[in-house]
Amino acid sequence: MSLRVAMMLVVLLVWCGQAHAQAPQIWTPAEGDVAIGDLPMARGETLMNARMHYRTLGEPRRDASGHVTNAVMLLHGTGGTGATFLSPQFAGELFGPGQPLDVTRYYVIMPDGLGHGGSSKPSDGLRARFPEYGYNEMVEAQRRMLVEGLDVDHLRLILGTSMGCMHAFVWGEAHPDFADALMPMACIPTEIVGRNRLWRSMVKDAIRADPAWRGGDYVEQPVQGLRTAVDLLLLAGGAVMPMHQDLATPEAVDGYLATQLERRLPTLDANDFWYQVNASWDYDPSAGLERITAPVTWINSADDFINPPELGLAERFAPRIANGTYRLIPNSLDGKGHGTHTWARFWKDDLVALLARSEP
Repeated sequence: MSLRVAMMLVVLLVWCGQAHAQAPQIWTPAEGDVAIGDLPMARGETLMNARMHYRTLGEPRRDASGHVTNAVMLLHGTGGTGATFLSPQFAGELFGPGQPLDVTRYYVIMPDGLGHGGSSKPSDGLRARFPEYGYNEMVEAQRRMLVEGLDVDHLRLILGTSMGCMHAFVWGEAHPDFADALMPMACIPTEIVGRNRLWRSMVKDAIRADPAWRGGDYVEQPVQGLRTAVDLLLLAGGAVMPMHQDLATPEAVDGYLATQLERRLPTLDANDFWYQVNASWDYDPSAGLERITAPVTWINSADDFINPPELGLAERFAPRIANGTYRLIPNSLDGKGHGTHTWARFWKDDLVALLARSEP
């Protein structure tokens, strides 16, 4: 073998080893469903025979009394599912050996929120006749899933992103002793008004204004309405500095938009998405922040269109959370906009500190 060929083989073997080392781990959770019974809604209707779907990693550990002591619940954002947390930028930073939520140590529970994924939702059959749920009902459905289905009556941590962030605040007020710690990310604990409500109303109006919607009994998805919804989601979720750098030509912008529409449109059901966006109608924990007793680490990002820091709301509300810490992730070319919450490298150290200061 010539020296040149030998050197090429060495380089190839090193490259293959690096590629193997850098390959993201594939996480395969256990999945299941919990029948949570009939769920009354604040607007007067009842969802009959409600169902919650969940994913778990790790195993529950019980104390001498049989209570689970190591359960962590992760709550996803609007339109997502518990599978969101299996992405490399989240799971790869948190779930492995020695990492903050090492699944050999913790029992990680990732539910699909009511109206999402494998949980009860309009597209199961009721369509627009599905009862209008709010965040209070979504949290109650999560509680029933834990207590009645998984035999978990206490959590080491609730970590929520975006909609899940808002759910974490609701949990902290409605059930202040249920979790040892709360980590809400990418939200503000107050009523959704102003620009945040405006873009949500635009999404809802676009879906139901499409003639193909047919009162929710559409034969095919109302694509024009959903296209507008995706357009608004791209604006609301984007990070302005990276976009300005990465979409530096008209052709780049057009290509990005076409790719995003092609990828996102087939994943949406119009009724499901309308209800998912509508669910924030009852959210306003601002009056009860003093009821939160668990240690809280609340994190937002400066490049978040949905929760703009210039409103100064976090500075007003954070001091009212007795055991709370607030941090704003600075704007940067490396930012992810509203989606910063799914990239654990931005806030992993904050999670480690929260777990340490909330140790039972």
